[in-house]
Amino acid sequence: MSVVTVAEINEFLERDFPGNGNRCDGVGDGWAVALLRTDAVNLRPGGIISGPTVFGACDAALYYACFTRIGIEPMTLTSELSIRFLRPARGSELRARADLHQVGRRSIIGSIVAWTDDRATPVAVAQGTYVRPSSMIPRSG
Repeated sequence: MSVVTVAEINEFLERDFPGNGNRCDGVGDGWAVALLRTDAVNLRPGGIISGPTVFGACDAALYYACFTRIGIEPMTLTSELSIRFLRPARGSELRARADLHQVGRRSIIGSIVAWTDDRATPVAVAQGTYVRPSSMIPRSG
C-alpha cells in the first residue's frame, strides 16, 4: 500500500515547486505516474516534445515513486538516471510511469516508461537510482 496519495504529492509540488510543469497522475505501492501537459516551451520543430522534457518527466515519475515507500521527502535526490529515446514524442500530454525494483537503506532503484498517446507505444525507457537523505538512514549501534 502506498504511503502517499496523488493529492499529497501534488500539494507538495504546488507548495515547494510552483513552476514545475509535472504533476502526479497516479500512485500505488512502488509505482507512480507523472503527467506533463505540453506547450510551446516544451516543443521542438515539428511538434516534437524535447528530449530534456521527456527526461524530466521520467525523473519526476521516479521521484514520486520513491514517495510511495518512504513518504514525501524533498531531499531524496537523483543519483543516476539513463534514458533511451525510442521514437519522437508527439502529443499534448506526456506520461511516465516509474516502477521501483529495490528500496534499500541508502538507495532506491527503478525503471520508467514514457508515452504520449498510447501506453503500448512508449517514446522512451529509463532507469535510475535515487539516494535517500542521510538523516533518513537508521544508525546502528
